[in-house]
Amino acid sequence: MSWIILIVSGVLEAVWATALGKSEGLTKLWPSVIFFVGLALSMVGLAYAMKDIPTGTAYAVWVGIGASLTVIWAMITGDTEVSWLRILLLMGLVGCIVGLKLIDTGHE
Repeated sequence: MSWIILIVSGVLEAVWATALGKSEGLTKLWPSVIFFVGLALSMVGLAYAMKDIPTGTAYAVWVGIGASLTVIWAMITGDTEVSWLRILLLMGLVGCIVGLKLIDTGHE
């Protein structure tokens, strides 16, 4: 269950990061609201997941998911250029996230 919550929290990290960028310095109401709600939910989920998943692994996976999805969303919406190098680097990041999950033994 902790891994599922961690993944959802990583997705919420991408949501709040994107909303923060769209808030124009927290001056736009709805992107700012989405930012604060997404941030709070993401942090609560990360904290919960860290009860069962080692801190380093949980944080790296959380950041990796959030960063990957943020870049993917930016490419889909046209905010960031799509390139083969960017896609290759994202695949490497995702591969590292999967690798951390595979070697995780939980808290010892």
